[in-house]
Amino acid sequence: MSEPLTSRQRLLLVLLAFDAFLLGLLELFFLPLRLDGIVLPKLGDAPLPVTVVLAVLTTPLLVRTTAKVVRPSFSVIPLLVWVLVVLGMGATGPGGDLVLIQDWRALLLIGGGALPGALALGGGLGRPAKGVSGG
Repeated sequence: MSEPLTSRQRLLLVLLAFDAFLLGLLELFFLPLRLDGIVLPKLGDAPLPVTVVLAVLTTPLLVRTTAKVVRPSFSVIPLLVWVLVVLGMGATGPGGDLVLIQDWRALLLIGGGALPGALALGGGLGRPAKGVSGG
């Protein structure tokens, strides 16, 4: 049986989970950005899902950071929080609105955040423990 988490590790785990929560909200709410001249420059009114790039970069980073500073067995928590926020807030947004847009950008956000995070999770959990030799 492994030893319990220290108070520092618990605090870091809560901070990383809160970061995953905030990133999920940010990526979800800014997913419908377009190049229409209102927020971004006008370039033909094309959709520009920049938050997908943010999800691709930050979700595995959160998973690897949790595995490094807390414990590898707890590295699923930020990924789980991110997925629950994106799917939960996307389907039942504030006031019952559907926030997750129903086109290719939503699939790209879910896949672009969950898949790299899951790959980082599997890579971290698949490593042998320190001091254990295979043979």
